[in-house]
Amino acid sequence: MDRAQKEKLVDELGQIFESSGVVVVAHYEGLTVAEMQDLRARARGAEASVRVAKNRLAKIALEDKPCASIGEYLTGMTVLTFSEDPVAAAKVAEDFAKENSKFEILGGAMGENALDRAGVTAVSKMPSREELIASIVGCIGAPASNIAGAIGAPASNIASILSTIEERGEAA
Repeated sequence: MDRAQKEKLVDELGQIFESSGVVVVAHYEGLTVAEMQDLRARARGAEASVRVAKNRLAKIALEDKPCASIGEYLTGMTVLTFSEDPVAAAKVAEDFAKENSKFEILGGAMGENALDRAGVTAVSKMPSREELIASIVGCIGAPASNIAGAIGAPASNIASILSTIEERGEAA
């Protein structure tokens, strides 16, 4: 890799560190190509990404970034899992780590907040952006459906009463 390629890679990593809601650092030594492809596919499905980068270049890219604290985790064979959603990458990494003992989560960062192993686990248990939006929409929609039900109920009650009266009139 020549100097221009290294500079380009450092710039790309810098953008990742600046724009990601969460970055998870893990060791992946011993994973097969198929297992790494599985991790990448899971990440894509969750709108997250996986990136293997040279630790030295990643440390250069971390300089003056909000998540510079993850530099201490960049030793050995490391892989970065990241996403704009502050929860998606952590969920993908945690789920993958449960199934693959060779994938060892070291820690990460959520904005300026450094995350240790337990912190990544805690973040992964938080609801995702989509789940939060769905619950908010549900809360907003519930009163509207209750109002619609209350408005429609008297009409259905009147129809029910009229049909009962009609049935009694035919029986008599």
